[in-house]
Amino acid sequence: MVIPGSGNTEIDVDEGAQGQRLDVFLSSTLPDCSRSQIQKAIDNGQVTVNGRAVKRNYKVKKGDLVSFAEFQLEEIEARPEKIPLDVLYEDRDIIVVNKPQGMVVHPAPGSTSGTLVNALLYHCTDLSGINGKLRPGIVHRIDKDTSGILVAAKNDVAHRGLARQLKDHDMRREYLALVHGIIQHDVGCIDAPIGRNPGDRKKMAVVFCNSRRAVTQFDVLERFKEYTLVKLKLETGRTHQIRVHMAYIKHPVVGDTKYGPGKNEFGLKRQALHAYVLGFRHPSTGKYLEFTVGLPEYFKEILSVLGSVKGAELVESVENLMYSEQPDGSGNT
Repeated sequence: MVIPGSGNTEIDVDEGAQGQRLDVFLSSTLPDCSRSQIQKAIDNGQVTVNGRAVKRNYKVKKGDLVSFAEFQLEEIEARPEKIPLDVLYEDRDIIVVNKPQGMVVHPAPGSTSGTLVNALLYHCTDLSGINGKLRPGIVHRIDKDTSGILVAAKNDVAHRGLARQLKDHDMRREYLALVHGIIQHDVGCIDAPIGRNPGDRKKMAVVFCNSRRAVTQFDVLERFKEYTLVKLKLETGRTHQIRVHMAYIKHPVVGDTKYGPGKNEFGLKRQALHAYVLGFRHPSTGKYLEFTVGLPEYFKEILSVLGSVKGAELVESVENLMYSEQPDGSGNT
């Protein structure tokens, strides 16, 4: 794979990146490259700041111009693979799918096959090319171990339309999660910035330097002896946002070994987090489309063990409503 494509590429450092190490800054800018690969490129003199070579620990400043020449990394390709897809909706512009737990959205170092992109490339004749060859059609992502709804774009026009809604917070994204502990408030809003954890660069955290605003709203659906079932709505879309925010208020998602306790009574090794509602305006017709998808079996089993009442009602209502079209944009839940 060649990053970033051909010739020299230049990046202007904005105020949000002020003070970051150069290798950290490029790691966030080039998500398909590992930090060690970027460090090697810096050490080899393939990266300059304001026209001069610097060390990997150089702290970038607002207004810096980071330039880097094309450099070779390990070969990663996104190839079509015959992987079953749970398609909720499809037309010439978009495809809406229900991603299972355990599936990575796009190829990257360490996950070069078996991804949603591999499946989409086999299923679709074309996908948008805005995000490059490793992420064709991908407008937004959900974590590997989170299940639920995603929309992908089949052409660049559709991609731009969906991306604009995402940027403007006009896309409705709601999740269901089982979290540790009893949340006392029936509703709440977590408004706390998220950035790289300074103590562990593989994790995100609520930090107030080199971070971006993140907002998550939640509604308590049901309380149990040691757990709470919540509905969450994203206003922003930061990496691991729900998981980081729930851990921040001391109610980590059950099964989340990265941000929560390593053990849980249900034996889960993946988080009990499911993207069950996705709503947006069709990028071509302008009509509001809204999709819902039922809980995966493992989630239903947990709620059954807990004797959930609201959970059973929710499962039934969701399964009776998979897709709705509302010309006025009001949605239908």
